[in-house]
Amino acid sequence: MSKRKPPATRRRASKKQARPKPAARASADPTESGSLEELRRTIDEIDENIQALIAARARCAKEIGVVKGLTSTAEFYRPEREAQVLRNVIGRNKGPLRDEEMVRLFRELMSACLAQEEALKVAYLGPEGTFTQSAVLKHFGHSVHALSVPTIDEVFHEVEAGTADFGVAPIENSSEGTVNIHTLDMFLTSPLKVCGEIELRIHQHLMGKMQDLRATRRVCSHPQSLAQCRVWLAEHLPNVEMIPVASNAEAARRARDEEGTAALAGEAAAEVYGLKILFRDVEDQTDNTTRFVVVGRRLFPPSGNDKTSVLVSASGTEGPGVLLHLLGPLARHGVSMTRIESRPSRRKKWDYVFFVDLDGHAEDPPVKKALDEVKAQATLFKVLGAYPKAVF
Repeated sequence: MSKRKPPATRRRASKKQARPKPAARASADPTESGSLEELRRTIDEIDENIQALIAARARCAKEIGVVKGLTSTAEFYRPEREAQVLRNVIGRNKGPLRDEEMVRLFRELMSACLAQEEALKVAYLGPEGTFTQSAVLKHFGHSVHALSVPTIDEVFHEVEAGTADFGVAPIENSSEGTVNIHTLDMFLTSPLKVCGEIELRIHQHLMGKMQDLRATRRVCSHPQSLAQCRVWLAEHLPNVEMIPVASNAEAARRARDEEGTAALAGEAAAEVYGLKILFRDVEDQTDNTTRFVVVGRRLFPPSGNDKTSVLVSASGTEGPGVLLHLLGPLARHGVSMTRIESRPSRRKKWDYVFFVDLDGHAEDPPVKKALDEVKAQATLFKVLGAYPKAVF
């Protein structure tokens, strides 16, 4: 038998421990009892080191708050810093775990460190089991206090009143466009700022209590979800009634309580309402993604890879090319416009404002110069937010 040096991570294991010599193989079969026990001891020691480092990180994070004289968790939360940390995680990752998994682990670590004194309070468009709740947990981690509210108005009002530190609301879908126009309308009068965005891959599942798809009499879901699955529904349930409801969670509740009712919703809704998933991933587009905005009470510095959202209008200006003239400074300063949406201004009939998303932070020199020129010729101008682009 040949002696084997212990792995570098094993500091207390016996250097004299032996293992059977492999026969005609480069390495021993990991199912052999000696090798398996050794690997388990190595994992235990690695876990011990990880746990000690997590505790050290938590103490360091807490000390930062003391040094800065911060008095609340909301003051401590810095979205631009979190984005930088997560981008560094991706940059360092050499596998075998995927980037997405590493980001999720570090997100939860930062969430737990942030919640040492008090958890962040985040209002979201509920009820429990919606995709918006999933977006909250993806962005803030599971150590937050998620507050379910029934309307977009209340999401904004909870944050404005200080009952919640931040709010999350849907804004657009990659295949169906604007998800909730009321989110945009709230920015016409609200002082809140966009301080983050969340991109959530949407998997729609057909769920219910029935054992056989033929027992389905009706399918309930949010209108967006029904639209995202229209091809699959037409092929597999052509004669079944489609009923739009206020949320996917409401659809899941009806599927739980009504015979013959199935729901289109996410996996979280199936867990909350105790439903069986009949078919998975029935959305028509394989990259179906919904974008959510995080709203808060202040703007944050640049993270290095950001977006800026502005509200702008040239109300009362006559003649052709008004919008081209208004937004021309963006092209002149090399600023890319990634999205534009028009909404009634509510000041007079047929009067509109434009919601525009731009590449870059409002403090970046090219963006700042362009926006200064836009502001000079606009009748209404407002920076809604400058925030890190979604990491995943």
